[in-house]
Amino acid sequence: MTAEISIGTGPSPAHREVLAKRIRLLVAATITYNVIEAVVAITAGKLASSTALIGFGLDSVIEVSSAAAVAWQFSAREHAVREAREKTTLRIIAVSFFVLAAYVTVDAVRALTGTGEAERSILGIVIAALSLAIMPFLSAAQRKAGRELGSASAVADSKQTLLCTYLSAVLLIGLVLNATLGWSWADPIAALVIAAIALKEGRDAWQGKGCCAAPAAAGSLQASEADACGCRSGCGCST
Repeated sequence: MTAEISIGTGPSPAHREVLAKRIRLLVAATITYNVIEAVVAITAGKLASSTALIGFGLDSVIEVSSAAAVAWQFSAREHAVREAREKTTLRIIAVSFFVLAAYVTVDAVRALTGTGEAERSILGIVIAALSLAIMPFLSAAQRKAGRELGSASAVADSKQTLLCTYLSAVLLIGLVLNATLGWSWADPIAALVIAAIALKEGRDAWQGKGCCAAPAAAGSLQASEADACGCRSGCGCST
């Protein structure tokens, strides 16, 4: 039996605009939440002398810069202009990952060497729990839209949001353990793992990895081969 070669097409211009609008709304929601998160976390961190909370607040500032870069890219109505801005946006996101990794590493080393002891912070526990509940949904929605549109920058920014989710979990565990058992070492150890993940995501964003751009027309044989992102047909990008 002769194998039939199926022809796949990317999103239509109308659907592309719908996806771009969805990404703009998700980015706006991400920026708004992260501004609030940054103010609350940094304030709570100063009150409790918690470097972890302050670091989490600064991560929110970095997340705002990453989301703002995507907002700038998708502020253009023309698809060609958005594509032209893709590389610059990816570089901004990559740098934000590197800055985050550097800060978290330094902060974790300081905590492990016993530089200051944080006080119990109920406000910090609340904001970490809220972020853990909200961020996964924002990340998943933006990643889905970015993959459908074939935008590596939108997917890279969704990974930044997902990383914020991991940091929220790390922060929450650290704050709870510190408040209940006095285990100050748990948070910095987990933070070092997060820093390693941030470095990897920053490298991928710098190299332009993150999503499979939907081709205008491709045979099934081409679609079955991994592209530069390491993805296969259906934009099955790794998270």
